[in-house]
Amino acid sequence: MLPLSAVLLGLLALALAWPVPAVLARARWPRRDPVAALVCWQAIGLAGGLSIIGALLVHGLSPWGGSLPEAWWTWAGHWVTGAQPAAPVRGDHWVAQTLAAVLALELLGVLVLSLVRTARTRARHRALLELIVDPVPGVDARVLESPVPAAFCIPGARPLLVLSSGMVAELAPGELAAVVAHERAHLTERHHLFLLPFVAWREALPVLPAAGRAHDAVRDLVEMRADDVALRAVPGARPRRTLARAIVAAAEGGAPRGALAAHGGVLTARVTRLLDPPAPLPRWGRPLAVGAAAALLLLPTTLLLVPALT
Repeated sequence: MLPLSAVLLGLLALALAWPVPAVLARARWPRRDPVAALVCWQAIGLAGGLSIIGALLVHGLSPWGGSLPEAWWTWAGHWVTGAQPAAPVRGDHWVAQTLAAVLALELLGVLVLSLVRTARTRARHRALLELIVDPVPGVDARVLESPVPAAFCIPGARPLLVLSSGMVAELAPGELAAVVAHERAHLTERHHLFLLPFVAWREALPVLPAAGRAHDAVRDLVEMRADDVALRAVPGARPRRTLARAIVAAAEGGAPRGALAAHGGVLTARVTRLLDPPAPLPRWGRPLAVGAAAALLLLPTTLLLVPALT
C-alpha cells in the first residue's frame, strides 16, 4: 500500500504537470502583471519537480521508516552498518528509488548542461560580434552592418546590446530609444535566468506538453515585462505607440542563439497589449499571486516533512 503522503505528492505532481500550467497559460490576468505571473511559473516548476521526486522517494524508502527524514537516515545506515528495514523491501520500492534518482539527476544535469552550453554559445557570439560591431553614436549600444532591422542583447558577465544598421536607419530617435530601453530591461533584470529553468525542463521532458507550454509562456512574459520597463524611458507623448512601431520594425530581424531579441515572444499579443493596455491588477492582486506561489512551494515541502513531526 502506498503511503498517504506519496499519493498526495503524486496527485500534486500530476496537477502541476498538466492542468495547472494549461489553466495559467490560457489565463488573461498574467499580461496584466507579468512579474506576478513569472513568480507563479517559477513556483509551478519548482513544486512540480519536488512533488514527483518526493513521491517516488517516500514510496521507495517507506520500508525504512514512516517519514522521509527517518527513512532516509535508516536507509543510509543500511548501506553503512547493514541495518535491516522494518518492513520487507519489494521490487517496486527499488524501482521508485531508481526513478527518483534518475529523474533528479536528469533535471539537475540538463539544467547545468543548458547553463554551460548557453554560456559557451553566448561567449562565442559575443567574441565574434565584438570584432565586427561599432558603437552607436549617442546610444549605449553597438551597430552591426546589416540592412535587415534587428535588435538583440547577449546577457552574461559582459553583456552586449546590438542594433543592425538597418534598424538605426529605419527608426526615429524615439523609437530607437524604445528598442534600447527594452533590451536594457532584459539585461538589468536578468530575464535569461527566468528562462533557463524552463529551457532545461523542455529539454529534459520533451514529451510533456506542459514543458513547452511553460517555456513559451515565460518567454512571452519576460518580453512583456521588458516592454513595461521600456515604456518608462520612451520619450514623447505616446510612448506605447512609439514602442509598438519599434517592435514591429524589428520583426524581420534575427538573433543569435541564446540572445534576447526585441521581436521575441508573440508579436501580435505584445503589440495589442501596448496599444490597448489591459487594466492593471487590483492592489491585492500581486500579493495574492505571490502568496499563492509561496503556498504552492510550501505544500510539497509540508507533505514531505509533516509525517516526521507527527
